[in-house]
Amino acid sequence: MDTAPAPTDSLVHEYRRALAEQSDRHAVQLESILAVLRSRRLDDATARATAVDVASGALVTLRSTAEARVGNMLEPVVGAFALLRDDLRPLIRFGQLDVEFVEPPPTGRALPEVVAHEARAIVRNAVLGLLDRGDARRVRIHWDCDGRNLLMGIRDDGSGDRDVHDDGLRPIAERVSALHGTFLVDATRGWGSNLAITLPLDPPTPELGLDADVALTRRERDVLALVAAGRRNGEIAEQLSISANTVKFHVANLLRKVGAANRAELAALAGGAAGRS
Repeated sequence: MDTAPAPTDSLVHEYRRALAEQSDRHAVQLESILAVLRSRRLDDATARATAVDVASGALVTLRSTAEARVGNMLEPVVGAFALLRDDLRPLIRFGQLDVEFVEPPPTGRALPEVVAHEARAIVRNAVLGLLDRGDARRVRIHWDCDGRNLLMGIRDDGSGDRDVHDDGLRPIAERVSALHGTFLVDATRGWGSNLAITLPLDPPTPELGLDADVALTRRERDVLALVAAGRRNGEIAEQLSISANTVKFHVANLLRKVGAANRAELAALAGGAAGRS
């Protein structure tokens, strides 16, 4: 009797990532509703009506965002940041934390979907952590893009006793590590902490076990890494911000240089080399 194939590691990872993001968003929305109900600026009737509005808006946003993302591989950096701001708006409006957002430049490179998701999850985790600690009143959230990386800064005015090994920062450290990024914590006691996070926008280039006389350019290695990951030419073009014809040119050069007969053999060679590295 035929049995269904076991899920691949990538599918399991994608499922876990989506589940984690959904949990993060639900946590922020529940905290927002609680902040409304606890607010001393609202009477009971207004608080109940506002809480219903927040909950209804959250449901609409979740559904429309899920529909809009189907088939999308990239998110403009300003759009990804706007979604984050929308996620946190009710919590900021009625909570006790004053949040300043520093917009990324509109000309910044579009973010791969997984980077945009994880970046928002990192900020939500950081804000929820600050609420749990209760020692900060202000936080500044800053995104920037240098063309190869998403640069994130989260600065608070708390007690300034945090470091990268804190249990409360472990979920952030794990997310950053999974994307091959860097995570630094700069804290000064009595002055607050700054989380500096760098997330690469391109997958790491595998070290290929090719003959010494095979010379590949950096762009060819970028294309080869994406071919090995199973990406189509159109997807590679979007991710590397080049034309589909340029991708075809690089793939043809790779087939010739590596000595592969076809695209599948090229991907197998690159994947096998990456596995041995």
